[in-house]
Amino acid sequence: GLALGLALAAAPDSGPPEQGMALGLFSADPDFDYGPMLREIRSLEATHVSVVWVWWQNGRNDAHIRPVPGRSATSAQVVRTLRQARKLGLHATLFPIVRLLDRGDGAWRGQIAPRDEDRWWDRYTAYILEAALVAKHAGAQRLSVGSELLSRESMRDRWLELIDRVRLRAPELELMYSANWDHYRPVSFWDAVDVVGLTAYWELTRNPDASVRELERAWRHPRRELLAWSEAIGRPVVLTEVGYPSLDGGAAWPWDETRRAPVDLEEQRRAYLAFVRAWTGQRRLQGAYFWNWFGFGGEDDAGYTPRRKPAAEVVRCWFGGGGRCDGGPPSTPNREHASSSLRP
Repeated sequence: GLALGLALAAAPDSGPPEQGMALGLFSADPDFDYGPMLREIRSLEATHVSVVWVWWQNGRNDAHIRPVPGRSATSAQVVRTLRQARKLGLHATLFPIVRLLDRGDGAWRGQIAPRDEDRWWDRYTAYILEAALVAKHAGAQRLSVGSELLSRESMRDRWLELIDRVRLRAPELELMYSANWDHYRPVSFWDAVDVVGLTAYWELTRNPDASVRELERAWRHPRRELLAWSEAIGRPVVLTEVGYPSLDGGAAWPWDETRRAPVDLEEQRRAYLAFVRAWTGQRRLQGAYFWNWFGFGGEDDAGYTPRRKPAAEVVRCWFGGGGRCDGGPPSTPNREHASSSLRP
């Protein structure tokens, strides 16, 4: 359709039609204003932003999903942030995710197995319907109905019911699902959503000193598999999360920012550059969203954010259609934007 037509028209040396950045609403301050961060995202030549809203359940077997004060943005914050994004001319997606308060045994949302399935789906549906109303009220264009819920993805009837209810409540919203990088084929309801999304945390290497060329080469196999699948289903794909923590080994374990390792901004830059080189000109790539702008950033920051790091210049170059994009010195936005209330 139109999205694929746009993808085909993308400049060969620039990013895809959806040049995106994720922005996690992760501040502990219920009044924190994300407007300055959105302006920074816009200054990267981004066209799209994914606004991440987290609700919580206690453990993987629990069924009660809820916002937690200090750990979940308020509805008012979400509305304001989406409206600010739209005012800046950014296409806005609301991206609700469930996280676990109790991560015993390394549990995460991909392993959710509630003791009471009906109650879990009731609570999850309430969350997504609330998100749909917030997105609609704020003028967002898209809603993700779920992210990386691997253990839930075979339950087609549950998803169809949820999606029907969302479409009744907010028919103007485009709907997306975001699968995990190693679990996109089993999703049973791709035909029911408008946008095929997945995260991009493939483990590229176990060599923390891998060159850009090695990292780019490591993309060949997953890229070939993903593009063949995209061709087979006749749908372009959006990479909803492309991220590397600024850690030694960040390209080896891109999904883990909790490891104890030295800060390594250069490895993050190389991983970003390898991604850009691997995916430039791939016509079935509808969008890429880098994970995640929220955080202090700068030379001491070990987290995902490319803020005030060399990786941000790779993004700016790619989004601006700047050719080879080798990355220069990090940009230095005003320090006042890094508030003491940040809690990545």
